[in-house]
Amino acid sequence: MSEKKSSKKDERTRNWSFIVYPESAPDNWREIINETRIEWIESPLHDRDINPDGTSKKPHWHITLLFSGPKSYENVKEITNSINASIPIKCQSVKGSIRYMTHKDNPEKTQYNWSDIRCHGGADLSVLCAPTATERQQIQEDIMAYIRSSGIIEFEDIVNYALDNGLKDWTNVLLNYSTMSIVAYLRSRRHKAERITEKQMVKVNVETGEVIK
Repeated sequence: MSEKKSSKKDERTRNWSFIVYPESAPDNWREIINETRIEWIESPLHDRDINPDGTSKKPHWHITLLFSGPKSYENVKEITNSINASIPIKCQSVKGSIRYMTHKDNPEKTQYNWSDIRCHGGADLSVLCAPTATERQQIQEDIMAYIRSSGIIEFEDIVNYALDNGLKDWTNVLLNYSTMSIVAYLRSRRHKAERITEKQMVKVNVETGEVIK
């Protein structure tokens, strides 16, 4: 009896994932999930995935449910059954699950836009996918490398570039983590450009070598 109870307890977890297929889901499947009043994440529609044999996979959405407390397989199965979705599986890593929604860490797979991920019920990607210290440093280095190669000297320009191109990782780091260091880097580049410009504008008397003011 104790082993059975332990097994049932192990089946409970807060976060679950499953797949929804447009061909079998009811038109109001999102509303059905929303009625549970839980936070959940919806991937972009995966309509360009390829099977190992070269055939096309059925279009589908990856869904991750974020409960406030542990839920059993049976509890979650009631939700998936109501929208004709796949059986639920335990989500070992919410961040990893969300990153897979765009195949961010799988360059061999079709890439989808991060900006097409949809949050429901108050879920917040900036919190769920907050970068680690190592990831922040790499993103900051990538931003500074782009600033340098593009000749950017204003903070507004790099932020606009990140926003216009849907670079959520960049926007998150620019606005929440490395603002001061990147602003200082841009200020230094701007001052350096001003000094070079001033030097180029100095006129010298070719006969006396004196600076002409």
